[in-house]
Amino acid sequence: MTDVACISRQRRLACIVVAAVLPFAAEAGSNRAQTPQRAVDTIMRAYSGAVPGASVLVVSHGKALVRKAYGFSDLEKKVAATPATNYRLASVTKQFTAASILLLAQDGKLSIDDRIRKWLPTLPETDAAITIRHLLTHTGGLIDYEDIMPDHEFEGVPDDLSRQLRDIDVLHLLEKERRVYFPPGTAYRYSNGGYSMLALIVERASRKTFQAFLRERIFVPLGMRNTLAYVREGPPVPNRAFGYTLLDGRWQRTDQSLTSAVLGDGGIYSSIDDLAKWDAALYDDRLLSDTSRKLAFTPWTKTDDATVEYGFGWRITGETLWHSGETIGGRNVIVRYPKRHLTVIVLTNRNDPEPYRMALAIGQLFEK
Repeated sequence: MTDVACISRQRRLACIVVAAVLPFAAEAGSNRAQTPQRAVDTIMRAYSGAVPGASVLVVSHGKALVRKAYGFSDLEKKVAATPATNYRLASVTKQFTAASILLLAQDGKLSIDDRIRKWLPTLPETDAAITIRHLLTHTGGLIDYEDIMPDHEFEGVPDDLSRQLRDIDVLHLLEKERRVYFPPGTAYRYSNGGYSMLALIVERASRKTFQAFLRERIFVPLGMRNTLAYVREGPPVPNRAFGYTLLDGRWQRTDQSLTSAVLGDGGIYSSIDDLAKWDAALYDDRLLSDTSRKLAFTPWTKTDDATVEYGFGWRITGETLWHSGETIGGRNVIVRYPKRHLTVIVLTNRNDPEPYRMALAIGQLFEK
């Protein structure tokens, strides 16, 4: 089917669905006209039934056009996913970490151009030129902590998930390094460790735990009552989705890894219902000032993808602000079209496929 054939809106929607769902659903070959809402069901067909599921939100000008869930959040207990299901956001967390830094800058507690050793003085001299701004934009050159974790033991803790690494453990790993990938500010390299360090800076500047700061300054004010930064010794995740991986033809639970409790780079659990409140707050100054939002959404640096630039916790591509997240048992994405006041969120509890292209296809369904 060619673009020329997609003349009417209904035909055009059918074309989009066919193009979008071919990788995801075996029966996506039909080009029968559908409403946008039904077209979303077609795109998400592979998540329906007794399989790890997904929750999908499409919100336009504050109104939910699609608010649906598919499949199971817990296969073993046969718990169906709902719009209130909480998924581990993975790197979608980074926008909340960046917002925490911006809130502290608004309070006058820190500057985004502070050298990070002002707050983390145990880091080596090789990190002396790195600033908070560098960490926010992945231009600091920090060594990837995932690549330097010992295979069997860290500070006397066995690598068996009896105690997961936390942000402070990442700091201890980086304290031992005497190198960076490049001089700060001269290149881009995506850094989970950088956002872990930002969480520690939030703790030291606010004199609160990162979990408490997020709760008191973001989640409670916005009414995100079931969103939290999760650690095993903390409060449980309500309505929790557990992660799964398809292994030898069977879905097997792969929910946590040794690094799943590192909070700054990926430790928040949330739902599409709560994220709708977060999305709404990004249009006005109820949380972040106009200046702070402009800082977050400015494309500060090119990335390793020529089509994508990076702000503070946000990827910037043409008209969209977005970020994806990948865990051992989940793939998520939020795609915002600020000029259209349209947002698409897809949260899943399976390790594959990545839902970014699905979210873009869903967004196209609601073009006007």
